Amino acid sequence: MSLSRKIRNKAQVIMGWARQRLGLATGNQRLQAAGKTDQVMGNLKRAGEKAKDAFKR
Repeated sequence: MSLSRKIRNKAQVIMGWARQRLGLATGNQRLQAAGKTDQVMGNLKRAGEKAKDAFKR
């Protein structure tokens, strides 16, 4: 997995965490859900990249 993809996926997880916390603070359920979705998508992308790298070996 390239370093730029690692950074991009981790940034998506962090931005999702921030959006979720902002939604909690403001009581906005849509923002909370969007933040959780971002976190899950970033983690799934990371897992996919790890699996792809494992099969390359």
